Amino acid sequence: MKKDNIKNTEEQEEEFFPKIIGFLCRWCSYAGADLAGVSRLQYPPTLLPIKVMCSSRVDPVLMISTFLRGADGVLVAGCHPGDCHYQNGNYYARRRFALLKSTFQLLGLDADRLRLSWISASEGPRFAKVVTEFSEKITKKGSNLVKREIFI
Repeated sequence: MKKDNIKNTEEQEEEFFPKIIGFLCRWCSYAGADLAGVSRLQYPPTLLPIKVMCSSRVDPVLMISTFLRGADGVLVAGCHPGDCHYQNGNYYARRRFALLKSTFQLLGLDADRLRLSWISASEGPRFAKVVTEFSEKITKKGSNLVKREIFI
């Protein structure tokens, strides 16, 4: 009986479910996530959605600290360029995101653990696809190594 318990414990350690933090625009991406849920679309339960007023309101320091505090991936999703409820917000978000990715590379961090996507309120299937793809990518990469270095 003890051998079975040890085996089950080992199997649980091998399974990895990434923790992905998603900053979703209130007007489009969060509504797209809601549509995916209402439509009962299947996607992995690895995303913790956080509603923000606009994708441009997500500070790069917040994304870095989210990553350093243990998130395996960070997703920022907003309105399509040209459709922002705050006119140019997603253009600012895109520019900040590009700078953040280059900063990650300069610091030797894995920039592939960050993702920026444009998802409108009517794109529930797209939301499910983005979350599924990103979750699969992070699952293949494994756990956030920076988290281990900082907290161990």
